[in-house]
Amino acid sequence: MNTSQADPEVFDPREFVANAPRRPGVYRMYGADGKLLYVGKARSLRDRLSSYLVASNVNPRVQLLVGRIAHIEVTVTRSETEALLLEYNLIKEHKPPFNVVLRDDKSFPYIHLATSHDFPRLIYYRGSRQQPGRYFGPFPDPGAVRETLHHLQKVFGIRNCRDSFFANRSRPCLQHQIGRCTAPCVGLISQEDYARNVAAAVKILEGRDSEVNEELARRMNEAAVQLDYERAAELRDQLAALKLVQAQQVVAAEGDRDVDVAAIVGEPGDYAVTMMLIRGGRSLGATGYFPKGSLADPDEALTSFLMQFYAEHDPAPDVLLNIDVPGVAALAEALSGRAASTIGVRRPTRGLPLKWVEMARENAEHALRMRRARKQGLDEMFEALATLLELPGPPRRIECFDISHTGGEGTIASCVVFGPEGPLKKEYRRFNIEGVMPGDDYAALAQALRRRFTRIKAGEVPAPDVLFIDGGAGQIAEVRAVLLELGFPSQLLVGVAKGVDRKPGQERLHVFGRKQPLIPGADSAGLRLVQRLRDEAHRFAISGHRRRRARRHNESILETVPGMGPAKRRSLLTHFGGLQGVLRAGVADFERVPGIGASLARTLYDHLHPGE
Repeated sequence: MNTSQADPEVFDPREFVANAPRRPGVYRMYGADGKLLYVGKARSLRDRLSSYLVASNVNPRVQLLVGRIAHIEVTVTRSETEALLLEYNLIKEHKPPFNVVLRDDKSFPYIHLATSHDFPRLIYYRGSRQQPGRYFGPFPDPGAVRETLHHLQKVFGIRNCRDSFFANRSRPCLQHQIGRCTAPCVGLISQEDYARNVAAAVKILEGRDSEVNEELARRMNEAAVQLDYERAAELRDQLAALKLVQAQQVVAAEGDRDVDVAAIVGEPGDYAVTMMLIRGGRSLGATGYFPKGSLADPDEALTSFLMQFYAEHDPAPDVLLNIDVPGVAALAEALSGRAASTIGVRRPTRGLPLKWVEMARENAEHALRMRRARKQGLDEMFEALATLLELPGPPRRIECFDISHTGGEGTIASCVVFGPEGPLKKEYRRFNIEGVMPGDDYAALAQALRRRFTRIKAGEVPAPDVLFIDGGAGQIAEVRAVLLELGFPSQLLVGVAKGVDRKPGQERLHVFGRKQPLIPGADSAGLRLVQRLRDEAHRFAISGHRRRRARRHNESILETVPGMGPAKRRSLLTHFGGLQGVLRAGVADFERVPGIGASLARTLYDHLHPGE
């Protein structure tokens, strides 16, 4: 491997390209300030670099790049595979602005079975698979994980509670009362019977449904022969419930194939990629990605995406693509070397693999259409907000803080971040508030802002263009004192206060430095963005507060509601189909539940939705 570099002071791109080798390698394009603009690989460096300078290449992003090139460096490699790996390493290290950069690196969720416990639990899990136990997945759609767990708990009664909760129970919990747990914590099921249920659930997760059906039918018949009719009835109901679940599932294929399907649509600078995972012949769902800053053709963009994607995820033995990739052999070799097993990469032309690819492509097209429509609406709202606040241009980063607690207990502050493309959820933060008087929202807000802007001052996170606070002039004064203390006197600060009737559209914006609040009106696009930001901060704070409160009490949220006994809790959960249905219900919905009157309905709603 050898490297050549042009002298930036006498750089002539056409002369440089004319002397470039016709060898595999990587090229790096730099601007006048010495910053890396773009990294690319090529089977023939001269041919690839020449394509940027031909008159027929009128792609505006290519023209923008070529106009900024001050010099080029090339590295010759021994093979196209080696060039592909070097390109990936350089993109990962430098993140050039014109390259595909995969920013959504959140790992896929799994179902985890903690086998070290006598009564193991099945849980939703995301993260490193270093803990002991078995992992099932990955699932591209988190909803698919939760739905699968819901069915397994409903059919087999497998617990999902923490070990500390399990060890300290003296009576069955709500999960047992609504038929989703066999209550091994209090000895209502033997270890042997529980192990059978776990084994059956594992077979379902492995795709061996027919074996489970046969086993349950056999055990049911044995119980009937032994005149144990109660046990036979239990097994009959379990078998019926399982068949109902199976009837609702969509089986993509027979067999046990593991396949990854990747489809790319769009144009340079505006691509969507859908990854669809097939495990055991079944589709586990699809996830959309929007690679940033690509001026590459679709085949190069997809190759670069896959190299970054599989740095974080294990590839299936067979990877299907919706387009032809000239360097597919090099891509397959690179993935095989990384996975230490043979990985096939191809574009199918017939049969079920082609149907999978078409499904992934349709998902990618739909995701791109939705993103473009959403982006257009967001652009309008950001421009309207800039006009409303008299900014020189649309803000690039806005943050909003909110506080949530119940009677001063379990106080949580939330910080949500929006950019031109919408919520930046990876940058959301929660702050556990400690050492303040219960119910002192001003002190809680000051503590959260002090912690946040201390990190901003240290350069760990960028400062927002606009900082929103859920509150009025009092909250603004408290936050302003913190900003002055930390050296941010020019930070634009806006308080969002509800109107007289507390109805959406009547909000008043208290902008620090203005004598009178702004009242944009319900038809303001800028206000719609502020409402969305505030509501997201409120939701994020509430969800964190609920979890903190439930952990502190080591019990269900419903068990903390005054006047709610076991019978009423069970009635609620049965009526709404579970806790999520209860959390979505309103006061009028609660009043329709037998045993829940108007007074308790209001108490329940206020307890579940503090701060509203």
